[in-house]
Amino acid sequence: MNFDQQILNVGAAFAAGLLIGIERGWKLRDEPDGMRVAGIRTFTLLGLLTGIAGLMAQGSLALAGGALLIGSIGIVLIGYARAVDREGKPDATTSVAALVTIALGFAAGAGYPALAIAGSTIMTLTLALRTELHGILRRLDEADIKALARYAVIAGAVYPFLPDRRYGPYDAWDPHTLWLVVIAVTGFSFVGYVANRLFGARRGTIATAIIGGAYSSTAVTYSFAQRLGAGNGGGAENAGIVLASTVMYLRVLILVGAIATPLLVPFAMLVIPPMLATLAISLLLYRRAQPNSQPVLPGNPIAMLPAFTFVAFVAIAAVVARWGESQFGEQGIAVLLLLMGTMDVDAAIVTAGGFEPGAITPALAALALAGTIFANMAVKLGATIAYGGRQAKPAVLALSTSMAVLAGSLAVGWFRL
Repeated sequence: MNFDQQILNVGAAFAAGLLIGIERGWKLRDEPDGMRVAGIRTFTLLGLLTGIAGLMAQGSLALAGGALLIGSIGIVLIGYARAVDREGKPDATTSVAALVTIALGFAAGAGYPALAIAGSTIMTLTLALRTELHGILRRLDEADIKALARYAVIAGAVYPFLPDRRYGPYDAWDPHTLWLVVIAVTGFSFVGYVANRLFGARRGTIATAIIGGAYSSTAVTYSFAQRLGAGNGGGAENAGIVLASTVMYLRVLILVGAIATPLLVPFAMLVIPPMLATLAISLLLYRRAQPNSQPVLPGNPIAMLPAFTFVAFVAIAAVVARWGESQFGEQGIAVLLLLMGTMDVDAAIVTAGGFEPGAITPALAALALAGTIFANMAVKLGATIAYGGRQAKPAVLALSTSMAVLAGSLAVGWFRL
């Protein structure tokens, strides 16, 4: 390790300790001298000391570096024990923060300065948001914690252990992808549940629509339609369904510009009119939604049966798309894009961006991609009708209007070929 790199590593350790120390020093600024476990100077010196220890541990002075590390930990533990004896109420947060500073400083000195800086910034933010985090906890109840635990099992305890290979007809089923659908559907339901608890029914639903629409407007539509059909809607779910589709239009437009740039202009001419129409309708529905003084909560924020139903639908669509690809092959690129996009619009965009120049005209490729959006809108319309019932009538009318405008754009684009 050259001298410049050594300076960078130790400097990152120093900076990490200083950053955390500023927050802790400010938090404990009113404590009398000698009554704090650690302040800005102690944290800064801990970062510097353990950074040097990490640097020494990489060379011939590994034992000395280890001794410095153990000594730093011992200093913190002794300070914590003295605070317990003196005050009877230990400052555990500051002591734990000091131990984390030691770990980050050692990591920086050992050759991971970026990790140390990132960890210290996240830790400082967490410490600074103490009041806000405690406020959130006060709003939660036992049901919220149980819902969080169930979702943690779904997202964290199952997904990492699924086989990473394809199965089924045409190798269409990837367990990772299918379980991501479960995570998405239950996740949006859970996010909506938490958002409603924190912000109230109307604002929480809209926040969920915006966040979820950036990832999967279909999953958001399914979740909100299910809530409406069960009679648990708070008045803004119809607006949320339409707003999620608006975000979907914008997301796909940005993705085409980034990955399939030659298609941007003809594609934008096709999707901007329905996007604007959908945005206007979503704003109108939101203004008409009745604000609730209390959040309207779904009966079960982690509903597994509907999620598995949605997975079955996605699995069938995957087989159909693979079958279409095997039948058409390279003879109809536009048809291939349409089939792929019916299941995954993003995959179709990536495919379009990888074509050789001249393989397909930008106008025809844009039509195919816009056709996939039309198919996606049809799926969302069907889900809204099937699961939302009469309560989802405003969203059904809005989605139908968006599809009508998009169909008009497609017709104009087709006749211009």
